[in-house]
Amino acid sequence: MNPLTVEWVEKADGDYATAQRELRARKQPNFDAACFHAQQCAEKYLKAILHEHGVVVPKSHNLISLLELCLAVDSTFEPWRNSLVLLDHYSVRFRYPGESAKRAEARRAVDTVTPLRLFVRSRLDLV
Repeated sequence: MNPLTVEWVEKADGDYATAQRELRARKQPNFDAACFHAQQCAEKYLKAILHEHGVVVPKSHNLISLLELCLAVDSTFEPWRNSLVLLDHYSVRFRYPGESAKRAEARRAVDTVTPLRLFVRSRLDLV
């Protein structure tokens, strides 16, 4: 695997660990951060796929745009569209005053990114 792809995977796994940690926190959990880091995990895993296939990785946070690029090199990503639509909302939804995530929302974000993460890891032969 390309060294930069490995870095994308490591960054994605760091976001995944942070999302899980915030979801499990007993004292002062940050459910906003759990949602955000779930989205970031998905974003970085999609970028890992793109990089590994020699596609220039755009400076975009839009998961659907990244999905479209991934589909050009691997059609097996199509079933993940609905999950990516959900996760895409977490890039900014809870980042500013006016709305905060609850535990159930954070659980949904982590539960959504977990199988996606496993799928991408399998596509990268990391399982």
